[in-house]
Amino acid sequence: MTARWITPALILLTAGAFMLSLMAGKVWIWPTAWLADDANGWIFLELRLPRALLGLAIGAILGLSGAVLQGYLRNPLADPTVLGVSSSAALGGVTAIFLGLNTIPLGLFGSAMLGAGISILLLLTLARGGGPLGFILGGMVLSTLAASFTAFLISISPNPFATSEIVNWLMGALTDRLMEDAVKALPLMAIGAALLLTTGKALDALTIGEDGARSIGVDMARLRWIIIFGVGLSIGASVAVSGVVGFVGLIIPHVIRGLYGEQPSVILLPSALGGALLTLTADSLVRLTPGPSEIRLGIAMAVLGAPFFLFLLSKKRKQAA
Repeated sequence: MTARWITPALILLTAGAFMLSLMAGKVWIWPTAWLADDANGWIFLELRLPRALLGLAIGAILGLSGAVLQGYLRNPLADPTVLGVSSSAALGGVTAIFLGLNTIPLGLFGSAMLGAGISILLLLTLARGGGPLGFILGGMVLSTLAASFTAFLISISPNPFATSEIVNWLMGALTDRLMEDAVKALPLMAIGAALLLTTGKALDALTIGEDGARSIGVDMARLRWIIIFGVGLSIGASVAVSGVVGFVGLIIPHVIRGLYGEQPSVILLPSALGGALLTLTADSLVRLTPGPSEIRLGIAMAVLGAPFFLFLLSKKRKQAA
């Protein structure tokens, strides 16, 4: 199948997954009941629609971020967590829950975005002048620090209810998200996505190496700032509204490259579509699991993503041998 037909197919599949997300659940709500003046209409407007919109946006930004980072770092194992933004935003959210700020308007969301913002500033400082290696090392430092502080807050949590709430939020889910959550997060994710989509030509130039890219006019420092701010805004907003959902940014770019080829600029938009498709489909399936509750989306993605990561690592080692 040529790229001419793959993109329309991806668009149709993503639209189908969006429709499935609007309908699927313990109670199925068919399109004829979406605007009904009854309980089904209320569930659709207040819960299903914002959940589907967030699933679409979060999946798209995870897939897009993964494609950009793998192109910039020229490392097929890179994903959005490499910058430490996810961990830092999660730390901000955990801090809000620990202090009880999640009970006030914008408390949890604002704290998570504050954590993401601080990580952006720190990453700009740590990665300055260090190229991709400084980028990775700075992200590793931030991830380690954020994970350590998160574990510390969990260990000194004042009561088991707070601990349970922290752990549940860290697992990542779109359960019970409202339209006000979508209104807060979607603009930030849109700005981040717009920034990341401008990097395509520079990433193409990087395939011949940093020196080659500089020789044809790529400003490496500017590219690094765009990526940090783009990933920081979008992933920060994603974590703030859903908790941590991993592996989408690792899996999707690899699948898309197998369909479109290796040119970084070509796979950016398809990676966004693929990420949205995977996240929407997974979120619909976790709602259909037997029992009164549903599997957390973050857990489902980890179950899917961990074997894929091991497969990629094994493949990379064989190629290096």
